[in-house]
Amino acid sequence: MEKELEKNIDNITKDITSYIPDNIVEILGSYAFSLVMALLIFIIGKWAVNKIVTLLGKVLRKVKGMDETLIKFLENIVYYALMIVVLLTALGKLGVETTSFLAILGAAGLAIGLALKDSLGNFASGVMIIMFKPFKVGDVVTAAGVTGSVSEVGIFNSVFTTPDNQKIIIPNGAITSGSITNINANDTRRVDLVVGIGYDDDIKKTKDVLNDIISSHEKVLLDKGITVAVSELADSSVNFVVRAWVKTPDYWDVKFALTETIKLRFDAEGISIPFPQQDVHHYNKI
Repeated sequence: MEKELEKNIDNITKDITSYIPDNIVEILGSYAFSLVMALLIFIIGKWAVNKIVTLLGKVLRKVKGMDETLIKFLENIVYYALMIVVLLTALGKLGVETTSFLAILGAAGLAIGLALKDSLGNFASGVMIIMFKPFKVGDVVTAAGVTGSVSEVGIFNSVFTTPDNQKIIIPNGAITSGSITNINANDTRRVDLVVGIGYDDDIKKTKDVLNDIISSHEKVLLDKGITVAVSELADSSVNFVVRAWVKTPDYWDVKFALTETIKLRFDAEGISIPFPQQDVHHYNKI
């Protein structure tokens, strides 16, 4: 009985050892070496990626006007892109075929890009706005058919507050696809008015009155010059163009004040402001 048991054990041992190659030690050593190298590649690669991302962040923060949100976003993109390269390199060292991984990543990137093409377009526009700064928070801007004060500039959209206190969120792609008018980008603006008088009124007297009104206003910048000139002989009136320079924050106050003062002074001076009219000739057929 014991001899038969020993025989069976010997047979099982022979069967097991038949599956073990003779160079098992060399194979295990080779795999162990590949595993250690893969771990070293991953560890050293991750350390190098962190250093590169840190250096990139320092360089970007030295760029004047670079937004912190954009810097963080770019740091994350660079970090994950480099970590994918490190991971694929480590897997390749283990003998894993990485071609299929690259194909999967490419297909996934294409699918995501097609699905998020509008969002990616808004992102690219947001980067352009943040980098080139056609406007900043607090500016009064006309863009994408909206006029308002910029309260926030984001990566994907910007927030405007209209003069009647409405909050409007505009995709950045819509902003950069058209013209952008930064109303208060400069320190000064020019107030332009068109004033009409009757053909029977005195042109010289009118010019003197308009010059006096503009010169008397304390917020008009006289050193930049003023303009009062006849611009058009219209159908019902003689039109004057009135131009005066003011500081940008004073624009609307000066424009409203000048318009009101001109009407009051014209009334006091007996200068008429004609309304549009048309003569109609009626013929009776006999």
